[in-house]
Amino acid sequence: MEDNRRPEEGDIRRAGAEGGEFDRGTDTTQTFGHDSDLSFVPFGSELAEAELEAIEALPTGAALLLVRSGPTAGARYLLDTDVTTVGRHPEADIFFDDVTVSRRHAEITRSGSSFELVDQRSLNGTYVNGERVDRAVLTNGAEVRVGKFRLNFFVSPADLAQAAEG
Repeated sequence: MEDNRRPEEGDIRRAGAEGGEFDRGTDTTQTFGHDSDLSFVPFGSELAEAELEAIEALPTGAALLLVRSGPTAGARYLLDTDVTTVGRHPEADIFFDDVTVSRRHAEITRSGSSFELVDQRSLNGTYVNGERVDRAVLTNGAEVRVGKFRLNFFVSPADLAQAAEG
């Protein structure tokens, strides 16, 4: 069953749980502006209570991506596998149906409790904290930009505490 509704505030989507077969027609990615148009303006820490609770509930080895702006603002994606694909391809684990996103835009890889974002030679690039990157280790609270979408990355508080101790 296809779920085309706008995400509700309490929704958490498991990466890859969207499913479904789609015919997307022409395979094109539109560019939008230039790098100078992608000014980095951090969101700060204005997280809703439900978002804070979702972050607190993360098990060790997991992380959460919160969509802060873009067509699916408010969506949450649980990162709990070793490789998570991001793109406009209907079979991507994190599916962003927007022409500013390449079909195979990026991957997020997990090694233990560390996560790394790897751009897959996307047309519009992938940004972490305002810098265009080919690959970058994601830190707690980092802003990720994929096409029009701005997301924040949060790791499990249990992993943060463990990293601080040792």
